[in-house]
Amino acid sequence: MEVDSNVYQTLLESTKAIPWKIDWKSMRFSYIGPQIQDLLGWSADSWIGVEDWANRMHPDDRDRVVNFCVAQSQNGVDHEADYRALTSNGSYVWIRDVVHVKRNGSGEVESLVGFMFDITERKQNEEQLLALQKELETLSFRDGLTGVANRRMFDAVFSKEWTAAQHSGEPLSLVLLDIDFFKQYNDRYGHIRGDDCLKRVAQALDGAGKRPHDFFARYGGEEFVMVLPQTDAAAARQMAERCRILVLSERIAHEDAVGSKVLSISLGAGTITPGSSDAPDTFFHLVDQRLYAAKMQGRNRVVFTDAVAQP
Repeated sequence: MEVDSNVYQTLLESTKAIPWKIDWKSMRFSYIGPQIQDLLGWSADSWIGVEDWANRMHPDDRDRVVNFCVAQSQNGVDHEADYRALTSNGSYVWIRDVVHVKRNGSGEVESLVGFMFDITERKQNEEQLLALQKELETLSFRDGLTGVANRRMFDAVFSKEWTAAQHSGEPLSLVLLDIDFFKQYNDRYGHIRGDDCLKRVAQALDGAGKRPHDFFARYGGEEFVMVLPQTDAAAARQMAERCRILVLSERIAHEDAVGSKVLSISLGAGTITPGSSDAPDTFFHLVDQRLYAAKMQGRNRVVFTDAVAQP
């Protein structure tokens, strides 16, 4: 059964998709659906050639999309392209062009036919999803209680800075610290006060006058860690001592602390210029031993180690 061409045109023009056709040799539109005016505000008869299509595209998308579509069309390959199309009022709408390449009997490209689809809502949903994913990713690297970076983030940063120090030959310092008598603090004041205590300590130390590339995180429980790139032993000692004094200056009452009635911290610190045979886990364990030594020596103090890189 033959169908009148007017029927085809009526069907095409009743859809939300916008049909179009371009003659390959002249690069001019031989047809574009009147729906284009409803979507973009430009009348159908204003779409003369591919220049109108290209010029009504967001400048940031133009080169990428035009070069891609021309290359695919020259090779006779059907393709799709997403871009932002300019409306007559100066705003932009996301468009997906689905393109079919028609060849003549000799196999030469004769024309391009396709459909434009309004995908603005889809793109907005995708952008919202990406923003949500970024937010979740950020949250996954943050400690839920204190708001500072967490153990997962520390592992990533420490590994990166270790590799950087190996390549640059610059010293890398690490400070581990632990709240003194924290179990006794929770036993006396309760876990809600204990959580508030952790938050106060984290906030005080996160603002300890660090340089932009220094890093602070909650390692776990009442233990925190600082990574200090390009920091020699003297500067690392100063930073550790500054942290100890900062916590004391918070004057957090702790009636069950031995020898003092305010909250304090113990710290282990170390500096290394890592060589190719050094391992970050070994260095971390060494600094952790110095933290343990600070606890054993009476707490509220810094114990430091100079780690010597292996040749």
